[in-house]
Amino acid sequence: MFENLTDRLESAFKQIKGEGRITDLNIAATVKEIRRALVDADVNYKIAKEFTDKVKDRALGQKVLNAVSPGQLIVKIVKDELAELMGGSESEFITKGNPAVVLIAGLQGSGKTTFSGKLANYLKSKKGLSPLLVAADVYRPAAIEQLKILGEQINVDVYTDPENNDPVSIATNAIREARTRNKNIVIIDTAGRLAVDEAMMNEVANIKAAVNPQEILFVVDSMTGQDAVNTARTFNERLNFTGVVLTKLDGDTRGGAALSIRYTVEKPIKFVSSGEKLDTLDVFYPERMAQRILGMGDITTLVEKAQAQFDEEEARKLEKKIRKNQFDFEDFKQQLEQIKKMGNIKDLLGMIPGLGKSVKDMDISDDSFKGIEAIINSMTVLERRNPDIIEASRKKRIAKGSGKDITEINAFIKQFDQMKDMMKMMNKMPMGRMMGRK
Repeated sequence: MFENLTDRLESAFKQIKGEGRITDLNIAATVKEIRRALVDADVNYKIAKEFTDKVKDRALGQKVLNAVSPGQLIVKIVKDELAELMGGSESEFITKGNPAVVLIAGLQGSGKTTFSGKLANYLKSKKGLSPLLVAADVYRPAAIEQLKILGEQINVDVYTDPENNDPVSIATNAIREARTRNKNIVIIDTAGRLAVDEAMMNEVANIKAAVNPQEILFVVDSMTGQDAVNTARTFNERLNFTGVVLTKLDGDTRGGAALSIRYTVEKPIKFVSSGEKLDTLDVFYPERMAQRILGMGDITTLVEKAQAQFDEEEARKLEKKIRKNQFDFEDFKQQLEQIKKMGNIKDLLGMIPGLGKSVKDMDISDDSFKGIEAIINSMTVLERRNPDIIEASRKKRIAKGSGKDITEINAFIKQFDQMKDMMKMMNKMPMGRMMGRK
């Protein structure tokens, strides 16, 4: 979502790159461009002005070391200030209670119900908790059905009460039910409206008073820009929520909400969500987001995603095979399966430092591996385990079975051999083993 802002900031940094030192003149030109970039990204002018004033003061107040260029220093200062603007550090999410209660609030269409399912999945799979989802939106039957479907998909119980039209009593009854079923966290999905109205505010405030939640999360569609910030302010004045969730972060938007909302309501962003898949929920790390905005990648998140999918014992076996140059097509196919589980391929590539800009205009879909899988599936078990035995007649049969040309088979096998050599080299380095270790 930050592609345009990233390009604009990179252009702003060019104002000072190549300069021997930071002066009032060249820093003024740079921060002016940064401020324009932020305002164009739908960041409130007051916030953008205050942000760039801090950048300017810090830049003029620091001595540029011989090992660091003025351009590098400005990038670091902007990264630090962006991270601070978005909260500085990861915010705690409270999951202790008897049971712990999480109240979900926001406008209709913001993604509350989908987020509720994603949060339940995250707390169950990543935190080992036993959640209960509560359908407290009595006005939209589709919301109840949607929550039921999401619950089935992640094998999480959903509390509904079709005969009850009072969201407050539904919420309180659900908490009693959670204790009976030994559930340790309750997630209450409340009703939304197309706009902020007094009836909605009263209702969600009454639910809050009745259940005394540990967390109140305001879910906001990040694509609504500055409107999202204004809505957050209104909700916070009434609910005093504990944190913000930004949804639809994969959308084509300018990113102003993510940069402005923390400053405006003085409440942390706790989660970010993209896409419809139930595993596309991430804890919000301001530092990592600042790095991604500046095109620095996010290698920490990439490694964490890899570690979540790679079994430690399997990783050790794989490492041993790579060291002995025994990595085969079966191993390769297994790695492809695990990579696909990590998330959207284009997003993953964008986390690699230096690759984000080069892949942003490329059409990379999650089906990118289908051709490779077809080739491997057309091999016999013997061929997969012994790539060296694949000669001309075997290649011809594999080409026919996979619907590929013989030149494509040759190219794939050549790339596979090159990859094996590279993997063997990388595994001799300490960083090369990091992906498989927890």
